[in-house]
Amino acid sequence: MKKPLVADVSLLLVTIIWGTTFVLVQNAIDFLEPFSFNSIRFLAAAILLIFCLVIFEKKQLKQLDIKLLLSGVFIGFWLFLGYATQTIGLLYTTSSKAGFITGLNVVLVPIFSMMLLKQFPNKNAVVGVLTATIGLFLLTMTDVTSLNQGDGFVFICAISFALQIIYTGKFSNKYPTLLLTVIQISTVAVLSIFCSFLFEDWEKSFNPAILLKQDVLIALIITSIFATALAFMIQTNFQRYTSATRVALIFAMEPVFAAITGYYWANERLSYSALIGCCLIFAGMIFAEMPATKIPLLRKNKSIEDKVS
Repeated sequence: MKKPLVADVSLLLVTIIWGTTFVLVQNAIDFLEPFSFNSIRFLAAAILLIFCLVIFEKKQLKQLDIKLLLSGVFIGFWLFLGYATQTIGLLYTTSSKAGFITGLNVVLVPIFSMMLLKQFPNKNAVVGVLTATIGLFLLTMTDVTSLNQGDGFVFICAISFALQIIYTGKFSNKYPTLLLTVIQISTVAVLSIFCSFLFEDWEKSFNPAILLKQDVLIALIITSIFATALAFMIQTNFQRYTSATRVALIFAMEPVFAAITGYYWANERLSYSALIGCCLIFAGMIFAEMPATKIPLLRKNKSIEDKVS
């Protein structure tokens, strides 16, 4: 099996994990405030990854230098900013609008890739992005109202997630996977802890009575291990074998899996437009995977030259 295909399948697995844990996170933050939840989630994931690094890949520590450290912190900052601005935005806007605006990173990734890395998507990827964007609108936009400050924060979230995808692809080619992931996740943990103490009632949030509630404890364990430590290690490792645009399209499937999970676990019902949206997102991802057809101009011109000569 070719590495790009393995990479896309692995990243799709990450998307399934994120989508299926969405309901768990929603239930947990009913009791535990968002920054506090993320601080515990990312700190536990960082500790787990550090343990794996010391036990299994200790030799990677020899490659630690200031460039690697700054690269990991840089990626981690964009990841943290994405989570932070999404959380703030949800205080002022609806979850449906937030879902759509966050999903716009599928459009922003190829734009930023062209601007920052001079990487241009092929025709199939462009069509796939447009198709997936229409699907995101149909899936998430249950109401269309005027924009507010919450939408602005969520748009910053979309920009942040787009940049995290782009720079993960860039730096994953240069540095060891596990060490880069440890630095990235640790950065999110530190910044989340700082914001938790600054903006939230941390004494209430870190109360053992709350942390040991079944919904909170299960959500923290599953998201720390699978949706954070494992998921971001897979992303960092496999993104080097595919393009940032394809990664964004694969990640656009997250609300689809979240909707499916909500249907089975939370008895949520999908409208016909939402079902069509799910199909369009899936179609966009599949279309981008199809090989681009190229007109063999060089070969044609060469054969003409041969005849002339």
